[in-house]
Amino acid sequence: MVEVREWTRSDTSRYFRAPAAEDDKYTRGVVALRTGSAAYPGAAVLGVEAAWRTGAGFVRYVGEERAADAVLARRPETVVGADAGRSRVDAWVIGSGTDPALRTDAESVALREILAGTVPVVIDAGALDLAPGARAPFLITPHAREFARLQERLRLQPGGERAEGARQVAAKIGGTVLLKGACTLVAAPDGTTFAIQAGTGWLATAGTGDVLAGVLGAVTAANPDAPLAEIAAAGAWLHGHAARIAADVTAGSPGHPIVALDVAAALPPAIADVLA
Repeated sequence: MVEVREWTRSDTSRYFRAPAAEDDKYTRGVVALRTGSAAYPGAAVLGVEAAWRTGAGFVRYVGEERAADAVLARRPETVVGADAGRSRVDAWVIGSGTDPALRTDAESVALREILAGTVPVVIDAGALDLAPGARAPFLITPHAREFARLQERLRLQPGGERAEGARQVAAKIGGTVLLKGACTLVAAPDGTTFAIQAGTGWLATAGTGDVLAGVLGAVTAANPDAPLAEIAAAGAWLHGHAARIAADVTAGSPGHPIVALDVAAALPPAIADVLA
């Protein structure tokens, strides 16, 4: 039986701070995203929005023209372009809104270059197949179906106890696993495992995973020396708390439907609440 520790609000508060007088946009963390596609440009917008809303000081975006235009239309503060990822980057987010079956050879080369570097990488959705063999510190963010496919690819038995499965995959690939669900689990390669139950069922809607990826990128960039498993747990807790704020889930109230951008918009008040 895997020992699982419940991640709390108090744990999360260690990974957020108000900027001090000596801070600038670089000390607050630089996030780069290589996400979205012509088919799913919204994933790029949601991840970029979440990175900004989580407090990143600088956000760079690399992606297809349709997605890049959508990012700039929503968040003109973002630095966009093929060379955006060649400058300073403290954390990468890759894969959201992409399909590995449609990935070009050039895109595969670019993603593998990121995964061969030293900058931490949040690997989502369409880049999960590239995680095995990555040399950069990395965190994967599968949902249940993606996780089952990854287990099969690694020749691990799908199904069974979720925490044990997450721990096995983390050990096998040498990276941190964030297994999304009603109870989100985070497992490190050394077996450390956290459970995060801060969210709400209203999070089960399209695009919220893209928002989570952006949150994780920003928290990673702002905490360069912290263990990735703890960063992942803090980001997941904040994401869930923002969803509860957006859905107006309070004691005794079931809340109401939300969309992914509602969660992103609720990130600043969620951080203010944590800081308080």
